[in-house]
Amino acid sequence: MFIIQLKFSNNKSLAGEYMDEHNRWIKSGFDDGVFLLIGSLHHNLGGGIIAHNLTQTELETRINTDPFVVHDIVQAEIIEITPAKTDERLQFLVDTTTIA
Repeated sequence: MFIIQLKFSNNKSLAGEYMDEHNRWIKSGFDDGVFLLIGSLHHNLGGGIIAHNLTQTELETRINTDPFVVHDIVQAEIIEITPAKTDERLQFLVDTTTIA
C-alpha cells in the first residue's frame, strides 16, 4: 500500500490548464482498482492519494503519466506502508496478497 503526496511546484499556476486531463488520470486509477482515496492537502499544498494492488515500479510508471507530473505542476513523493493491523472495515488491506 502506498501514500502519494503530490506537492505543488513553482508551476502551480498551470494546474487549471491540465485539470481535465488530471481528473481523467485520477478516474483511471479508481477504475483500475488501484486508488482507494484521493484528496487535497491542507493549505492548498497539492493532493494526496492512497493506492494499492500494484508494485512500486508500476505505481511510479502510473504517477509519471499524471499530466500534473508531466508538466511539473506537482512533485510526487511515494511512501510505502505494509499494513499489519487495521480497523475491521479496512481488513482487506491486510488480507490482500502482497505484490512484490
